[in-house]
Amino acid sequence: MSDEHSDQISGHSNTFKIIVNGRPREVTDHKLTYQQVVDLAFPGDQPDPNMVYTVAYANPHGKDGTLVDGQDVPVKDGMIFNVTKTNRS
Repeated sequence: MSDEHSDQISGHSNTFKIIVNGRPREVTDHKLTYQQVVDLAFPGDQPDPNMVYTVAYANPHGKDGTLVDGQDVPVKDGMIFNVTKTNRS
């Protein structure tokens, strides 16, 4: 039996539906890193040492919080991520 099939039988999906900056997204990772969330919020942004990203999340099935570079968070269906960018100037 494949993992995908066993996940379907046990009621677990391989896809999580989340919201990033008001836009629906689907992810397959069980954890998201700070950088992955930033990339979902601002796809195609080039690294800029003068730019700082603030990542906050609301988890309907647990604690709310924030992420900083190097951190990750377990993903649950319905999580909401808000990412803002600020120029350090």
